[in-house]
Amino acid sequence: MSPMPQARGGKISPPSNLYTAILAVAVGVVLATAAYVTFACYSRYETIFGLP
Repeated sequence: MSPMPQARGGKISPPSNLYTAILAVAVGVVLATAAYVTFACYSRYETIFGLP
């Protein structure tokens, strides 16, 4: 007999990386949007955080 007890429930499936990929795409979209807004504000108003 093995000293390590066997896990109940059969095979253990590895975690899927699908959620990690979706999270990476979402973070990329948010960063791209923030960069675009910053660029558009700077090109139109020549300032980022100031009031026009």
